[in-house]
Formats: sequence, structure tokens, C-alpha cells
Amino acid sequence: MAGVRLPIQTFPLQAAVTEPVRPFLHAVIVSGTLHVYVSQTDRGELVFGASVDPFAAYLLIRGLKTFALRIERQNSNAQALAEFLEAHPRVEAVHYPGLPRHWEHDVAKHQMRGFGGVVSFEIRGDLDAAARVVDACAIPHLAVSLGGVESLIEQPAIMSFYELTTEERLEIGIKDNLIRYSVGIEDADDLIADLAQALDRLG
Repeated sequence: MAGVRLPIQTFPLQAAVTEPVRPFLHAVIVSGTLHVYVSQTDRGELVFGASVDPFAAYLLIRGLKTFALRIERQNSNAQALAEFLEAHPRVEAVHYPGLPRHWEHDVAKHQMRGFGGVVSFEIRGDLDAAARVVDACAIPHLAVSLGGVESLIEQPAIMSFYELTTEERLEIGIKDNLIRYSVGIEDADDLIADLAQALDRLG
């Protein structure tokens, strides 16, 4: 819920462990590397990873050319969305490390160049109310993944954590009214307007 940490926006020696090449690079491939740091002053970095096929490698290289630009846009869009949600009367809580009220904001400022493209928020309502908001959004696709250039939205209680009981979900902070929004590179004003009209459906 605190956002997605990527090597391009994380200071690796201070924070890196396992960093997959997320679908942000290209929406149709998943690759990755494993970095093991013995210490910050030691030259003991080990890199492990399976070989990808030629076409996947081509897509990876192609995606890297615009990766930084897309991450910057996702970061700024997510920040704008989080600030909008934080001020909305129908939103109970917003989980995004770019907000000063977030409990890991200071850590994120120290470790990261950007705060990520995933915003989670809790509406004032129950499971059905959250479903109405998700269904009313016109721009994001309904999907569990972290997404690519397109925004995605999901309801963790009945999607990514559906196999857990209500009690098990609550133990790890997954409430019935939680919505996860993986922000894409669409226009920020469009994303906010779309989410605003969806929240208005709550009455």
C-alpha cells in the first residue's frame, strides 16, 4: 500500500534488495534482477537472473528508452491523485508515501527520488460502496497488476486478497473499503475528474 519501489527512483545502496523489472517497463513482459549487497562499502554485489528470449529483450530495451519519462509522469499523477483524495470528504484514509501525513513519508524522502505510482485509499463506506466507486471509474482498467502506461484499479478485499478471510485481511490492513489505484500516464486532471464523479455516486 505504500507504493512501488523501483531502482530508477530508489537509492539502491541504502534500500535495495530484490528489484523486479516491473510491468511499468512494458506491459507485456516481466523480467528482473536480484541484487545482494554485503555492505555499503563492500564490492560484493551479486547479480542473478535468467536469460530472456530475444523478443522480450527487444521489448525491454524499447521500454527502457522512455522509462524515466513515464515514471516521472506516474509519480506526478499519483501525487496529484493522492492530494485530491486526501481532501475529499468521502475518503477516510489515503495511503501514499508522498503525503506528509503518511507514516513512512520521511523514510521515502530519504530513500527515493519519487514516491511511486500506486495510491491506496479507503472510502467512507463498506465493501459494496467501494465496488460502486470502482465500477463507476471510466478511465482505469479493472485489474490487479501494477499496470503499464494505463491506469488500473482494483478492490483488494475481493480481488488480490480474495483467498483470505475477513479477519486475516484485517490483520494485515486490508479493509473492505480499500481501493488500490495503479496510476498511469494519462492526464492528471482527467484521472481526478473521473475519480471525482465515481466518488459522487456514493451520495
